[in-house]
Amino acid sequence: MLSGRGDVRRAAPVRRRARARSAGVVFAGLLLSALWMLGGVPAGAQSAGAELSLDSGALLAGGDAAGSGPSGEAADAPGYPWSWPVVGPRRVVAPFRAPAHDYGPGHRGMDIAAEVGGEVRAPVDGVVAFRGTVVDRPLLTLDHGGGYVTTWEPLDSALMPGDIVTAGTVIGAVTQGGHSVRGSLHVGVRIDGDYANPRPLFGDVPRAVLLPCCEPVAQ
Repeated sequence: MLSGRGDVRRAAPVRRRARARSAGVVFAGLLLSALWMLGGVPAGAQSAGAELSLDSGALLAGGDAAGSGPSGEAADAPGYPWSWPVVGPRRVVAPFRAPAHDYGPGHRGMDIAAEVGGEVRAPVDGVVAFRGTVVDRPLLTLDHGGGYVTTWEPLDSALMPGDIVTAGTVIGAVTQGGHSVRGSLHVGVRIDGDYANPRPLFGDVPRAVLLPCCEPVAQ
């Protein structure tokens, strides 16, 4: 049986730690920019005009800023690590962008590459909580227990509220509609009602690395 909302007392400090890590990442980015302007970046990186390359979700609310992998909070999710929901490479088309406040702009989920008509499979066990069309996009919502709820759109599904799904069960097919570009699937995750970055829940977040972006300047 699924546990529904889960332990709210445990979830509150988890969210505070995630927000603190996100703030730390922003500060680190600003510090790196300042060092660059002042000439304080290591010579090897400065001469090559290095840029930071990382997985789309690695440093956004749930990834480890050092690139060491998913956070401990992600590992606490039911059925972690979750299986990738579509066939093909794990490619994030549009990453999660946390809003500054509840009604602020942002991207409350991630869009992944997925062919129109392609099957979508449940990444973890759950129960269908909602199926319908909101504005112009058909979507499906699954309750996975422990306070974890996912939303999939645009998704054409024959499931009904109350249907039980297991990890790997086909929950529908990618269609068109909503803000997602054609050939992508929006994956949204809420934990006790708060939107969270879905990417770390799927595990396998690679390390952030510095890559050269241009030719060295001749001395």
